[in-house]
Amino acid sequence: MKCINCGRDSKLKDRTANNGCCYYCGHQFAFEPTTMKGKAKFTDPFFAKVISDISADNTLFFTIKQFHYFLDKRLKRKSSNLGCGSVFTVIFFNIWFTLFVGSFLATAIGYIAFPLASWTINLLFIIGIYKQIISEENTYQSRKNYSIMLILYGISVLVIGIFFSINLLNSFLFFSLFTLLGMGSIYLGIRNQINRPMSQIFAVSQSQVYQWLNRWQQINRSTINCSLSYLLSSPNTERFNPVNLENNYYSFDRAIICDKPKIAQFLIRNNFHFENNCAVLSIDGYPQSIFNTVMEMLQRNPDL
Repeated sequence: MKCINCGRDSKLKDRTANNGCCYYCGHQFAFEPTTMKGKAKFTDPFFAKVISDISADNTLFFTIKQFHYFLDKRLKRKSSNLGCGSVFTVIFFNIWFTLFVGSFLATAIGYIAFPLASWTINLLFIIGIYKQIISEENTYQSRKNYSIMLILYGISVLVIGIFFSINLLNSFLFFSLFTLLGMGSIYLGIRNQINRPMSQIFAVSQSQVYQWLNRWQQINRSTINCSLSYLLSSPNTERFNPVNLENNYYSFDRAIICDKPKIAQFLIRNNFHFENNCAVLSIDGYPQSIFNTVMEMLQRNPDL
C-alpha cells in the first residue's frame, strides 16, 4: 500500500513490523485493508482520493452526509466491476461443470447427462445474475448493467442451446428446456431495464463513516492535501461576521429559503450567495447571527 505522505509502497510485512507505519518515512497508515471488518476494505490512497474528488481538489465544502453517499457509491463501484473476467468465469464453469458432472452422471442416465448438466449450470448462472439485479446493495447503474448481462446471457443460451438441441441431440425436450431458459433470462433482463424503481441500502453505516473520518483526521491532520478542512461542521457551531450596512439601500436580487440549516450552510460556505447576489437562509432562522439583518435587507427589495 502506498503511503500518502511519501508516496512509496510499503508491503504488508513491512507495515506489520512497523506497527502500521510506513517503512520509509514512519507515517502511520489510517486503514489496513487486510484487518478491516465487514465488506468495506480500502486503502489510505483510496480514502484520500475520495476526499479529493468530493471537495474538487480542496475547493468545495461538503457535508458528512454527502461524504457518506459519495464514499458508499465509490465502494459499491469498486466491488461490482463487470468485465472480461466475468465472461471467462462463465465460459470456464460452463465447460468444466458440463464435462465433470456430465461424466459423473453419464454412467447412470446416459448421454443426456451432459446437456442436463449444461442446462443446470446455466440456470444457476441466471439465478445468480438475477440476484445481483434485485440486490439493494448494488448501485442503480450496476443493476442496470447486470440486466443487460442477463439479456445477452439469455440470447447466448437461446442460440447455443437450440443449435445443439437440434443438430447434435435431436431432442425436443432439451430444445424446449433451453428455449424456456433463454427466453426467461431475456424477459427478466428486459423487465428490469424498463425504469423499474430500485431502492438501495448503504454498504456502510453512518457510524462507520464517522469513525473513519475521526481516525483520518487524527492521523492526517497535518498531511498536505489530506486534511478534512473542507468538511462542514454542525451549523450550530458556525459564526458569521456582522453584515456591513453602510449602504442603507443595499439588498439582494433573489433569496433562497432552505428547509434545513445544513443546506443553507452548504450553499453559503461555497459562496453561492456571493456569486448569485442571493440571500441564503433556512426556514428556522439560520444563520442566527445575521438572520434578522438579512431579512431587513430583503425587505428593501419590493420585487421579492
